[in-house]
Amino acid sequence: MPESHAKPLPHPADDPEVEAERMCALGLAVLETEAEALHGLRERIGDAFVAACRHMLACSGRIVVVGMGKSGHIGGKIAATLASTGTPAFFVHPGEASHGDLGMITTQDVVLALSNSGETDEILTILPIIKRLDVPLVALTGNPASALGRQATVCLDVSVAREACPLGLAPTASTTAALGMGDALAVALLEARGFGADDFARSHPAGRLGRRLLLLVDDLLHTGSDLPVISESARVAEALFEMSCARYRHAEAVWPELPPARRLRVRYDRLVTDPLAELDAIYDHFGWTEPAEVRLQREEAADRARRRVPRTPPRLRHFGVRPTRIREEPFPRVPPSELRT
Repeated sequence: MPESHAKPLPHPADDPEVEAERMCALGLAVLETEAEALHGLRERIGDAFVAACRHMLACSGRIVVVGMGKSGHIGGKIAATLASTGTPAFFVHPGEASHGDLGMITTQDVVLALSNSGETDEILTILPIIKRLDVPLVALTGNPASALGRQATVCLDVSVAREACPLGLAPTASTTAALGMGDALAVALLEARGFGADDFARSHPAGRLGRRLLLLVDDLLHTGSDLPVISESARVAEALFEMSCARYRHAEAVWPELPPARRLRVRYDRLVTDPLAELDAIYDHFGWTEPAEVRLQREEAADRARRRVPRTPPRLRHFGVRPTRIREEPFPRVPPSELRT
């Protein structure tokens, strides 16, 4: 192959002319351009917007959103916002619609079409079928005089003065305007339907939002027989058995003469793996003072236990299974008197 003498294009990070201030200025210019695009929509919230909302409120089916390219991505987000705020909606790719997906649209639906030019071939191809179904067609377009704008039942003008892209080519301000108008429709419909926080929670059961709206104390609280409670005279083997059956890593020792507030929660698993720390917690709980000779004996015993017991939780040999297995699949309770020690 002949050797190329073309100079490689400079990488912006290696070009000394591209400075931090210039990058910040470009970023601010983009935000200002898109803010102007959104601000310009205020004058277009009027009769056409109300008519679009009324068609969607009267819809007994679904809002079917269509769009190609970047408009398609915006359309998918608008469909998701509508669906999560009380207006059933879904997105249909217009290219796939011509190959069978038009069957998703029924006579009870409303079609919401997005196209900045209003002349997107894939959308124009399916317009005759949509008109034949006699369903309302709401268009979000930057060219109301286009084929899509003329055939729409309601046309919402989302045109912008210029794109934020320096080349004026990449959809930037236009997609922001379309997204803003879609959000405006969704929120207006939300309010008109009387959609409340409880309704919102039912469509957002997962994540932090779902937990904040739906999760109750009763969903987390364990009471009664679900708690691993033992007597003060219980042996370690009995405590381990109770903990394993209840899927807990601790047991609560109950002294009858003490009020419930002073009940002691004993980590019997730590009595095996870290006995000194857990016994210190028991002494602190009751305010006991441990004699020095007893402390020395405990330290020696713990040292011997550490040499014998591995760092990982030991097998419960008298049960014949690992503790993790017990916590996953609790087995039937057996009276402690029948346990082998």
